Amino acid sequence: MGCDVPHVPVLLEETITALQVKPNGLYVDGTVGAGGHAMGILEASSPDGCLLGLDIDPQALQISRRRLHPFGSRVILVRDSFVSIKVQVDALGLGSADGVLLDLGLSSMQLKQPERGFSFQETGPLDMQFDPDGTRRAAELVNTLPEDELADLIYRYGEEPASRTIARAIVAARPVRTTTGLAEIISHVVRRHKIHPATRTFQALRIAVNDELAQLGGGLSAAVSALGPGGRLVVISYHSLEDRIVKQFISREAKDCVCPPESLICTCGHRATVEVVTRKPVRPSSHEVARNPRSRSAKLRIAAKLDVGGED
Repeated sequence: MGCDVPHVPVLLEETITALQVKPNGLYVDGTVGAGGHAMGILEASSPDGCLLGLDIDPQALQISRRRLHPFGSRVILVRDSFVSIKVQVDALGLGSADGVLLDLGLSSMQLKQPERGFSFQETGPLDMQFDPDGTRRAAELVNTLPEDELADLIYRYGEEPASRTIARAIVAARPVRTTTGLAEIISHVVRRHKIHPATRTFQALRIAVNDELAQLGGGLSAAVSALGPGGRLVVISYHSLEDRIVKQFISREAKDCVCPPESLICTCGHRATVEVVTRKPVRPSSHEVARNPRSRSAKLRIAAKLDVGGED
């Protein structure tokens, strides 16, 4: 079953401002999804601005292709991971990008598709793959990992303090076949009021299935490589694990030396590739959170590419 309802883009106006979108610019949306941010970028970069949109989810691309059709040749959509941003920009002969956007995590569009297995609100298979051609499913982790490994995964990627209790309950209930079945198991052993007891476990499984944190590190490096001098990297994250990686990456890439503090001389050879634009992340307004509760945890960070002497 498909989903034709596009998600509401988070921090849209702030994103356009952060990218410093200009007419005739070249922009890359590395997580194009349903095309909400892409549409805003294309409108702001008229009449001749171009956008390359990447996504590994073919259903998302199908929706964005329909929504962005009126922009014609100004849009190029490719099914690929944002780790390949630089590869795709070079292969298409587009030159250097003026801005790259990464809107991380799960979209409401994907949550509304029970057959994808992302949501515990409706019954679906334990899948959770962004790329339907992937080989790892959440059911494999839930039903085959040893209890201690499952607990470690839930703690590491979900920051779930009750990870061991949850893992013990899951192992005792195996085999677990559905999203609502897993959520019910967790709800029996964990009580919470502010968020659903299964929220952090589902996050952990999704991150593990899609190797999201490792992908993010590679994607940030690829994005900076694709930018021209002065180009903007804009990243929207939704949980502390992602935001920490983004913050640390930008901080590291803004330094000329990354040797350990105890080193008396620099031996790393590292040179700064970006400058930090936002010391603190941009957060959604209370008005936006009221209109779109999904935005409440969003953090937007910005870096600007330095002129690195023809590195690209």
